[in-house]
Amino acid sequence: MKSFTMAAVIVALIATPALAQGRRGQQPDKATEKKPQIDEKAYKAALDRIPEPKEKYDPWGITKPADASKKPK
Repeated sequence: MKSFTMAAVIVALIATPALAQGRRGQQPDKATEKKPQIDEKAYKAALDRIPEPKEKYDPWGITKPADASKKPK
C-alpha cells in the first residue's frame, strides 16, 4: 500500500508542470480581440512621402576598396 501511495504522489508531481503549462498557453478568444483597420490610402501616402536616396546604399562598401572594379595589371 505504501508503494502504491508513493507511485501516485510521483505521478502527480510529474503531471503538475504539464498541467500548469497547458493553462498558461491558451490563446485569447478571437471574438474579443480587435484588430486595427488598415487604411490603404494613408499607407500609400506615407510611402510616397519617403524621399528617394540620391545614391544607392552599398552594405559591403566598407569592406571593399573604392576602386574595386578596376583590375590591377
